[in-house]
Amino acid sequence: MIRAPRVVRRAPRTVAAVWITAMTSWSASAIAAQAGPVERARDHFFTGAYDEAITAISPASRGGAGDPAAVALHVRILDEIGRWDDALDLLGGRSGPAPSPELERWKGDVLFAVGDWDGAEAAWTRSLEANAGDRQTAWLHLADLAFRRGDVGRATEIYDSFIDVYNSGARLGGEDLLAVGHAVRFLGRETPSLFQDALRAYDEAAERLPAGDPRPHLAAGELFLSKYVAPDAHAEFQMVLEQNPEHPDALLGEARTLVFDGAAGAMATAMRALASNPNHVGAHTLVAEMRLQTETPQAAIVEADKALAVNPASLEARSVLAAAHYLSGNVRAFERERDRILAVNPSWSDLYVRLAELSADSRKYADAVRFAGEAVERDSLDWAAWGLLGMNQLRIARIAEGRRNVERAFDGDPFNPWFKNTLDLLDRMDGFGIVSSEHFEVHLPADEVELLGPRVIELAEEAFAAMSARYGAEPPTPIRLEMFPSSNDFSVRTLGVIGLGALGVSFGSTLVMDSPSARDPGEFNWASTLWHEIAHAFHLAISDHEVPRWFSEGLAVREQRVARPAWGFRASPDFLRMYATGQMPPLSRLSEVFVRPAFPAQIVFGYLQGSLAFDWIEERWGFPVIRRMLDGYRDGRTTAELTNDLLGMDDEELDEAFDAYMRERFATEIAATAETAPTTTGEDHPLQGNVQPTVEDLFVGGSIDELRARARQQPGNFEARLAYGYGLLRGENWDDAEAEFRAAQRLFPGYAGPNGPLAGLAAVHRGRGEPREAADALRALAAIDESAWDASRVEAELRREIGDADGELAALRRGVELNPFDLDLQARLGELAMELEAWDVAVAARRAVVALGPVDVAQARYELARAHFAAGEIPEARSAVLRALEIAPSFDDALDLLLDIRAAGGGE
Repeated sequence: MIRAPRVVRRAPRTVAAVWITAMTSWSASAIAAQAGPVERARDHFFTGAYDEAITAISPASRGGAGDPAAVALHVRILDEIGRWDDALDLLGGRSGPAPSPELERWKGDVLFAVGDWDGAEAAWTRSLEANAGDRQTAWLHLADLAFRRGDVGRATEIYDSFIDVYNSGARLGGEDLLAVGHAVRFLGRETPSLFQDALRAYDEAAERLPAGDPRPHLAAGELFLSKYVAPDAHAEFQMVLEQNPEHPDALLGEARTLVFDGAAGAMATAMRALASNPNHVGAHTLVAEMRLQTETPQAAIVEADKALAVNPASLEARSVLAAAHYLSGNVRAFERERDRILAVNPSWSDLYVRLAELSADSRKYADAVRFAGEAVERDSLDWAAWGLLGMNQLRIARIAEGRRNVERAFDGDPFNPWFKNTLDLLDRMDGFGIVSSEHFEVHLPADEVELLGPRVIELAEEAFAAMSARYGAEPPTPIRLEMFPSSNDFSVRTLGVIGLGALGVSFGSTLVMDSPSARDPGEFNWASTLWHEIAHAFHLAISDHEVPRWFSEGLAVREQRVARPAWGFRASPDFLRMYATGQMPPLSRLSEVFVRPAFPAQIVFGYLQGSLAFDWIEERWGFPVIRRMLDGYRDGRTTAELTNDLLGMDDEELDEAFDAYMRERFATEIAATAETAPTTTGEDHPLQGNVQPTVEDLFVGGSIDELRARARQQPGNFEARLAYGYGLLRGENWDDAEAEFRAAQRLFPGYAGPNGPLAGLAAVHRGRGEPREAADALRALAAIDESAWDASRVEAELRREIGDADGELAALRRGVELNPFDLDLQARLGELAMELEAWDVAVAARRAVVALGPVDVAQARYELARAHFAAGEIPEARSAVLRALEIAPSFDDALDLLLDIRAAGGGE
């Protein structure tokens, strides 16, 4: 099935909109010199000079007794910065009518902002009855209020009337066009094509409102964000921020866009919005949501309470507060807030949508399904809720139900790329093959089943057995494992969109990850990644999905190293510099980096830091303490409570003790990487003349003299010595290069980068014609670098050159583990394994050659039959040789082997 992409496309900007942008580049003083008080105030207002705007408008507004247009602008300025008491003073106080019918709409807006819905309704109704100039906006807001009260029929009736307003032929003003856009955007719930009409209305509003009015851009940005078109949303919000860098609504929109994109800076941007408007309910609510995403529900409760102190009627803030109570385990408080919301609006699905989203963020996918199901029961047109329901059903392996519900969501919201991408991926997955074992059901591309299936099952069962013994518990089985030949497909399976930088994700007993075919050889170790994700299945099951993110990620990396010493993240100079200079959060706040990283590499560093914490805990207190902590999370206990009871430390003591451990463990390396300098790139890798790697930890060195000077000035600096070594290597000064590489290795013995001392030493030895020493250096590198595919490949060549068959076999096995798709390595491994009588290795390699589709298929099947026969696997040998003979009936060697098989009891 092929689905044509359906994406909101923005109409080209009109001349008027471009003129608006140009207008805002004029100096405020030039405009003010030619304008009256309203125009001067508006100019200050649109550029964010709020105090100057209030000063300019005050003489004309005269405390609410002046011209209604001046009072309205004064109120709008105060409204934008959250000074609602002052605004109400201008409007005649909280009760009673406004000084003028033309101000009733604004009085309703301000009363609504502080949670007085009855007062707002009365003011908007007075605007309508008085036939005020902006009565259409009051009419629209009455629809909004009806929808919030659960009267969807009344709201829809009002919204629908705006289509008649637009089609009446009357020339509408900018305010009316904004109202039309908002109304048809709501109606898009049932008629998605109306979203395009909303954008058209916003464009027309921009032409007719005063130059520089930000509201059309804000409305368009919100619409784009609601339709998941983040780049266009960002562009709209930036248009406002270029004119007014501190516009609170634009800052909030930009923060929400950053959250959508998973980009850094969302919290800082939301806090800027609060600096402009300390009473901004939306900004407080977003901050509360982000606190929940960083697994700090108490901080979220504080922030939601701030929002509700401003506007006790905010259903959004109260929904987040309910979610915070739920995620903190306070069921009674959750039910209290839930009941308050539903008493106001029984069909308020947003409560359950937020609960579903935040539950999924906390890896409680079954809860997300339950809450999304509640949302669609309350509002059957909430397509986001249908999508959440389906996506989370897919995550917990309820595939058929999930697919149906995502299809239903896509039918209702065909602009949503998450839904479309997911459905397209599910279509492609229909062609996947399945390999099953006692505890696993592995889904692979059909053309990878024969090659990867046996090895994946073997490794998965090994991991299951090892962790079952270690943890004394098992996750629900069968565990569903999906492996994708495209990183984009893996990302879509996880998030619905491309761009996820991870290698694998665990949803509990559903694991998804890249196949080794998804990335270039040496880019990642799929076996190590699989072990990591299986570890998550145990952690989530044991803790009932309550384990904090940092704990689970760090412990999973620790499990990688327990399984194979080479696996898992390793300390690098950049990590140690960031840690030593305080650019990594303390252990008690490590979850922050997995949700809101301050810089891109901080996420990877968070995995490493967490794993080092478990090195420390297991070394000092033993693994049973870690196991008891997982039980504690299941029982609703916090990290602070568990570390206090089991480790005898509060948060501050924990952070200090771990920091002392880190600085002692890496004392030599921290000292050797404390100073840094510009990096160098572009030199040929010493093992591959045609590769241009990024040597991220090396100094730029224009000449050998400069490199020598730096190394002599900083003899204890790892990077200076390493850079000088590579400079000497390029000049084939083997002896001096070796001295520098050995010095660098002493300074940072665990460095696992591809351009480190061990790679340099291997190149030196090759240059001097010392293949054994070169091979030994490469083996040492592979022992600390889980992805050292090229080092293993070159080592195998060197071992073969010196006649070290056992060493070559080991190197080849590492190579094909990292890159099962290398036909030459698999063929050589099969050949050598036969010579060394390593029959199981030979069978696996020969089977891989067949699966890779060699040119001579008959020969490949014959070689597989030979391996089976040598291993004593007579039925398998007979099957393989007969398939060879099907291709080449007169294949003499195969016929001879068949006779041998029959003689060994292999049938007629």
